[in-house]
Amino acid sequence: MPRPTGPQRLEARRRRFERHAAVEDPAVVLNAAARFLELRSRSVDEMRQHLAAARYRADLIERAIVRLLELGMLDDRAFGRAWVESRDRARPRGEQALKRELGLKGLDRDLIAEILAERAGEGQPDDDVFGSTRVVEPGADRRAAEKLLARRGAALTRVVDPRARRQRAYALLARNGFNPEICREASARFVAKGTSDDGDADSDTVDEP
Repeated sequence: MPRPTGPQRLEARRRRFERHAAVEDPAVVLNAAARFLELRSRSVDEMRQHLAAARYRADLIERAIVRLLELGMLDDRAFGRAWVESRDRARPRGEQALKRELGLKGLDRDLIAEILAERAGEGQPDDDVFGSTRVVEPGADRRAAEKLLARRGAALTRVVDPRARRQRAYALLARNGFNPEICREASARFVAKGTSDDGDADSDTVDEP
């Protein structure tokens, strides 16, 4: 069967939008919303934009959102917490980046502030990923910065010059939303530890025959 052409796809899309716009049964919109939640959780704003882009009626969209909120299937606070936890676990980001990402997801500014305040105040720092005896100041951003540098450590340590390595580490952290203080402290500590390891390795080989 031949693949549809561009104009054919556009026409099929137009007809689909017309069908959606003509829907009067709230259950149809609710089912469409549930399908959108199958891959991952969504914010309220993401859901509203998705259903609006599909051309469902605004009143049916709001009814579906209200129902999903009642069922607990939409929850911006839970969504925001899960988003931050996922980032900290798999793709560390600084607070500035997290604030920007949650804002793009449509979360309220006050709610974002609460979620990030919870993150900043939780727990104690992880084990020292750089092996230093220096005590790490508690803070989610500092833990995330160290985790990110540790994950990128192999590439960073290939930069031989310590100053260039520190600049590269600083730039990596800055790109990922860490504030200047954390960028400076974490990059300096990373380079200092790498330099110490290099010195240890050199001393180990001096006395070899």
